Amino acid sequence: MAKVTSIQLRKVRVRKALANRLNARPRLSVHRSGKNIYAQIIDDAKGVTVAAASSLEKELKSNLKTGADKAAAEAIGKAIAERAKKAGIKDVVFDRGSYIYHGRVKALAEAARAGGLNF
Repeated sequence: MAKVTSIQLRKVRVRKALANRLNARPRLSVHRSGKNIYAQIIDDAKGVTVAAASSLEKELKSNLKTGADKAAAEAIGKAIAERAKKAGIKDVVFDRGSYIYHGRVKALAEAARAGGLNF
């Protein structure tokens, strides 16, 4: 049996809490790596990704110094909010995964709120 890490346990705990609060709202999931940051809006009822944005996209990457700083996270937050509006989504549940709500994750969330998403 594989050893379960504290990161995996924290991720499961966060997702379990989110499942209680979904109320038919899509989930804004965030993933950050050492070099980039990614966000996607997932409709768990249908099992599809409605909108996505990452710091690897050409139009966003050209304006960023690096994909691993707060400025990149803010740009991704604005982009995901804009794409959610086009898809007709206003209310989401924020899924921070195993990451604490600090730094790049917080910057992405605040930029998405400023862009018009409610969570």
